[in-house]
Amino acid sequence: MAERILITGITGFVGSHLADFVTGLGSNYKVYGTKRWHLSRQDHIRHLLDRIELVDCDLTDAIGVRALMDKVQPDRIFHCAAESFVSPSWQNPHRYMNVNYHTTVNLLDCLRADKSKAPLHLPGSGEEYGDISEAELPITPETVLRPVNPYAVTKIAQDLIGYVYWASYGVNVIRTRAFNHEGPRRDKVFGIPWYAYQVAMVEAGKMPPLLKVGHIDDRRNFTHVLDMVEAYWIASTKCKPGELYLVGSEAPETIYTFRQALEMLIGMSKVKGIRHETDPQYVRPTQVPRLIADTSKFRKATGWEPKIPFQRILSETLDYWRMRVAQGTA
Repeated sequence: MAERILITGITGFVGSHLADFVTGLGSNYKVYGTKRWHLSRQDHIRHLLDRIELVDCDLTDAIGVRALMDKVQPDRIFHCAAESFVSPSWQNPHRYMNVNYHTTVNLLDCLRADKSKAPLHLPGSGEEYGDISEAELPITPETVLRPVNPYAVTKIAQDLIGYVYWASYGVNVIRTRAFNHEGPRRDKVFGIPWYAYQVAMVEAGKMPPLLKVGHIDDRRNFTHVLDMVEAYWIASTKCKPGELYLVGSEAPETIYTFRQALEMLIGMSKVKGIRHETDPQYVRPTQVPRLIADTSKFRKATGWEPKIPFQRILSETLDYWRMRVAQGTA
């Protein structure tokens, strides 16, 4: 019998790429995904609709989650559904806590009640570390958390309630904190896709060659989303429940500021002379200047290594937005 895989947030950036990965493994896996009947778009998974089964569920509703779990009876769960765009979290802190924390509790409580041994992967974020000094780099699982935005607080809450359910009830929670991962399908509200979208619009003659950006000097280690979803899959089989693992690229050639990424994208453009300027509407109340991780614990536990270079992240993201602009779907 095929293993039943549940991916919440399957229509989103990471969820759709994870669905591609799992369906590519063959007939030993049956993939289910959640969608909201009144909101969910399906453009990222349209090519998979004959190979996956979508289930309508508002994950913030405990009754709906109970019905979802009864229907799917998952053998493995990847909880990718989240409010992940940082900027609106200042104006909507309750919404972010409801989606990122309460949905997790709903899933965990079903697993507890069912005495299920299904591993539940909880993907955390490097944003949880917040205000890290240069002297504290690289970040490790023991680094002190100093979140500086509501989104990060909700991801900490999600992670820690997962730990509680493992420690208290033996629920097989797999805890990771992923550092910046990018690539095609990510919404243009995020830095790199926002830059790529604007470059594509300039190339199409739909806006002047002046890009609007926010703060661009924060430094990150970047991983391609395809490498990241492979890491999540491996984590669900090789990582110890309850333990915390940091995931991401850490080689020097994957560490850049957003300014460097922006200038590289401009350099890839067919249009010369593109400039950029700071627009106050894109500057957040607080910044996270540096998130560079030591991921050796995860790599030693799993054997995973990222394979895709940073330049491919940029070129594929730019090509994706060129396609969307040309189609009129950007």
